Amino acid sequence: MDPSLAELLDGIGPRLRRIRQERGLRLEDLAEATGLSVSTLSRLESGKRRPTLDLLIPLARVHRMALDHLIGAPPTGDPRAHLTPHRADTRTRLDAVVVPLTTYPGRLKVFKQILGPSSAEPVQVTHQGHAWFYVLAGSVRLLLGGTERLMGPGETADFDAGEPHWFGPADDRPAEILHLFGPHGDRF
Repeated sequence: MDPSLAELLDGIGPRLRRIRQERGLRLEDLAEATGLSVSTLSRLESGKRRPTLDLLIPLARVHRMALDHLIGAPPTGDPRAHLTPHRADTRTRLDAVVVPLTTYPGRLKVFKQILGPSSAEPVQVTHQGHAWFYVLAGSVRLLLGGTERLMGPGETADFDAGEPHWFGPADDRPAEILHLFGPHGDRF
């Protein structure tokens, strides 16, 4: 076997363990989410079981990671990220298109969001983590707890996502933001 391939394969188990631990998951949590047994996951992480696609694909889905990032595949030589826009979760009552700008499995996530106007009443949400956004274009209305702020291009918001919040366009025109999110309460 090619030594670089052997090194890559040997590094997958410890990498999977690190990703799981960074996300605060126990083996039991991951087993329940993937349908794989705790024993299989433990042997995979310790290197006692070789990774196969039928084991890695459920892990990639649960971690919401591209398979090549999950296993730490070597770069192809093309540093460009291939962006895939998608509609945001509609539970926030906001019409938004999200463009992930980072694909690496690190703790920091970066998105460009195009926030479309909505006639629905804003619903504040809370979740684990820390949020930061920068207004690129348009006017953004930020509800944070009991306060409301109007923000324009060049302005930044930085807050604990555990505080009730909502943000969207301040008027009937779309707004664009650069949004950073740290899932473990990370500050930037």
